[in-house]
Amino acid sequence: MDSPIRVVAALFLLTPAAQAAPSLTVYNDNFAVVREVVPLTLKKGENKVRFTEIAAFAEPSSVMLRDLKSGARLSVLEQDYRGDLTSQDRLLRAMVGKELDFVKDGEPPRVTRGKVVRAGAPAGVWRQDMYRTTQRPAQPPIIEVEGKLRFSLPGQPVFPPLDDDSVLEPSVEWLLDSEADRRLDAELAYITGNMGWSATYNVVAPEDSDVADLTAWVTVENNSGRTFKDARLKLMAGDVNRTPAANVYAGDAGGLSFLGARMSAAGKPQFAEKPFDDYRLYTLARAVTLRDGESKQVEFARAAGIQTKRRYVYDGVRIQQGYQSYDMNGIRGMQDYGTLSNPKVWVMREFLNSSKNGLGLPLPRGKMRFFRRDADGQLEMTGESLLDHTPQDETVRIYTGNAFDLVGERKRVHYFTSGSPNVVQEKFEIRVRNGGKKPTTVAVVEHLYRWSNWEISQNSHPFKKLDSQTVEFEVEAVPGKEALVKYEVHYTW
Repeated sequence: MDSPIRVVAALFLLTPAAQAAPSLTVYNDNFAVVREVVPLTLKKGENKVRFTEIAAFAEPSSVMLRDLKSGARLSVLEQDYRGDLTSQDRLLRAMVGKELDFVKDGEPPRVTRGKVVRAGAPAGVWRQDMYRTTQRPAQPPIIEVEGKLRFSLPGQPVFPPLDDDSVLEPSVEWLLDSEADRRLDAELAYITGNMGWSATYNVVAPEDSDVADLTAWVTVENNSGRTFKDARLKLMAGDVNRTPAANVYAGDAGGLSFLGARMSAAGKPQFAEKPFDDYRLYTLARAVTLRDGESKQVEFARAAGIQTKRRYVYDGVRIQQGYQSYDMNGIRGMQDYGTLSNPKVWVMREFLNSSKNGLGLPLPRGKMRFFRRDADGQLEMTGESLLDHTPQDETVRIYTGNAFDLVGERKRVHYFTSGSPNVVQEKFEIRVRNGGKKPTTVAVVEHLYRWSNWEISQNSHPFKKLDSQTVEFEVEAVPGKEALVKYEVHYTW
């Protein structure tokens, strides 16, 4: 066999004209898939190749290398991820048992010759299992000078030149086997941690109207330890499952429909969107540079004339601490369960995510803020909350805060229980007071938590059954007056 041929590291220090721009797909959950095109010049036989532009938080087991033209995997004999970066501590460990010069500042500088007996090490975890963690104490260096030991460095160590195996930045090394001399473009793909993205939605309405405009931004966070210049960027939206071990690191798109095509945007939409597997993929139409440690924002959607609705909800039950873990079997006989009252009336904003309502777009998870424009033209924030991934034609419903002028009160006025047969009877009175100037409709929500078999025998207002254990009464809260809801429920088992 021919002798192994080393491919010099300079092969990977490519000029922008010679190296294709990287491609990134960034996910919601703090990771990204990176794809690079790497030109290779291989000799027949074994070739040692080093790529020095990999992200610092790359997952070594995810690294893949294949021939870009044929799509076939290259013949990789060995693959090493090199994160053992050259440092003073590492060089000291390499010099254990050898002598070095140590320089101490002064006029003139003083040079001390010493032998490295121990390089030293910082404190850390020595051993960890499911039962205990053993901490390793810090170990100071030991230097022998003129036959005597010192537990500190006598000056700044001066090391010999670096060898070819030294690593100055994270890199991947391959030992490739080639059947002949050839040049090819290879695709390098890997997963890196410490990259993620999120969406932010700003919804603005006039002071006396619920017709709103929406602007959406994407924020991409890059803390991967690598700058990606002129990258082709894609964003994957959805709950992509990963195994717990991955949490240690905290093809061309066809048939794209432009996100924002139904929107009254000032310019051309920047992102194209399409379904991808069971998720949604957004592709930025232009290249973007993502610097290490940078948060970059890109506008990805704009809409006008969205019909929104404001709802007031009074969910008056307040569950005491310590009861949250109980099931129906545990709480059905507890007389005081659910008797504490929550006085707050929630303000909810909702709108239909439909094309008829000016949207009709898959909305990725993100923070949604609501603003109103005051009479003087200034924007005032009226609330924010998190929006989950929302498909087309679904209702967006966001909690924005508690109403200032609306107060609720919930009181149990009767309780009876019997053991033969098993019966619980309860009567409640729910009051809603309006201290404002406008009449307001309030949805009073009640949870029938005692048991699944129940019947409301008396009620002052009609109710709507939301699910098997939730009902809703709708009341009109008139300014200066009190709306009163009464009902009696019977549980049997």
